[in-house]
Amino acid sequence: MSSPMTESTPFSEPLSIGYERLAAGELLGRPDVLAVLGFGAAAELPDDPRALRVGLEPLQEPLFEVWRGSGPVRSGRSGDLRWSSDGEHLFFAIEVDEAAHGGITAASEFAYRSLAAFVGASPTPYLLRLWNYLDAINLGDGDDERYRLFCDGRVRGMQALAGMRHPAATAIGRQDGVRVLQVYGLAARRPGMAVENPRQLSAWRYPRRYGPTAPTFARGLLLAPSQLLISGTAAVVGHASQHPDDLAAQVGETLANLDSLVREAGTGCASLAVPGGLLLKAYLRDPADAAATAGLLARAPALGGLLLLAGDICRSELLIEIDGVQRRAD
Repeated sequence: MSSPMTESTPFSEPLSIGYERLAAGELLGRPDVLAVLGFGAAAELPDDPRALRVGLEPLQEPLFEVWRGSGPVRSGRSGDLRWSSDGEHLFFAIEVDEAAHGGITAASEFAYRSLAAFVGASPTPYLLRLWNYLDAINLGDGDDERYRLFCDGRVRGMQALAGMRHPAATAIGRQDGVRVLQVYGLAARRPGMAVENPRQLSAWRYPRRYGPTAPTFARGLLLAPSQLLISGTAAVVGHASQHPDDLAAQVGETLANLDSLVREAGTGCASLAVPGGLLLKAYLRDPADAAATAGLLARAPALGGLLLLAGDICRSELLIEIDGVQRRAD
């Protein structure tokens, strides 16, 4: 299938994203740093709008995820939101106590109404990428499952962004028992382009069996002709989960989906065989699977960096989900 890119596509500038071991304070002292993300309760972060501690525990040596912009960065707070911008990109984050809003549905609606209003009124109004972390994502039966309730609230909140294109997105379950919804993401001055995976049904077209409100995200988002932001991806073909209880097979199916998405995007990296171009976060339902997963993913020639995090997947039969960034290797 041909690439969705055209010469007239108004792509945003590339964003530098990497995993680093330097102290957070040292990283935040640099003028081009847009965001520093630390993972787990032990992550040491200063009180800075650009710094966010994510409620997922690392399953390897702790690393910071660092976003670098294309110029000097301003930052601040607006109500419940924290933000930073280089004029081209916008990092934003909000943390919402579920108890203060009566549950996950109202909390997610509040979070998305807040970010929609802020992003929509900013000079960088195009949502490109979102991450959502909520506790006990699989708790509840049928339409009362917390993930489905979150999806209901998210759609209601996003109605404030009229005509919005679907961003890339991830939704993962925290395992720390903290009922605080964390949403953070990236917006930009220009929209980029959504990309779908030919092996998978687009998420917003999922049948009713997966809940009353279909997930609203694109499988990937081209931030620049050589940079693809990859949504949370799992062992799903069409709309059906594959290989229950088989970690190795699920990793293989997930990599096949990533390869298909990269080929569809045409990022200058024809496939996952291009060395060093893939930066991944892998979320594992069972922390005991960390070593095996690292070994399986190490076989991918494209792998340029990996974070392993403990987190529940939105379908209880899935053991792993992977997201990341695909870029042309130097």
